[in-house]
Amino acid sequence: MNKNIIYLTRRERFSASHKLENPNISNKENENIFGKCLNLHGHNYELFITVKGNIKMKDGFVCDLKELSFLLKKYIINKLDHEFINEVDFMKGKIASTENLCVSIWEELERKINSELHCQLHCVKIYETENNIFEYFG
Repeated sequence: MNKNIIYLTRRERFSASHKLENPNISNKENENIFGKCLNLHGHNYELFITVKGNIKMKDGFVCDLKELSFLLKKYIINKLDHEFINEVDFMKGKIASTENLCVSIWEELERKINSELHCQLHCVKIYETENNIFEYFG
């Protein structure tokens, strides 16, 4: 097997709404912490999933990009696109910050990528806006 590690990134897009709120503190504290983000609002997100692995002798791929795209749509995009992030199954009980979204997406994908695509998840990156970008490396 090839010893060269290749990093491969797939971009997906989704639009979703959320509100930033901690149910364990008062409305006043929520207002002080989250300001206008306490109100329901949305973003057009860009999600970048980077995987890493060796080039496989059989096909010359780290992983099949069609399979990666299918996995991302099935487990992430179909759950988030045009939805309320606060109520998505893997976000329930969490503050719907993009930081928590990065970690939750990692948790949803890590084992699936390892077992189904035979490579490793390296990074979850989310562009919330052109100025706000979040990365998580597990």
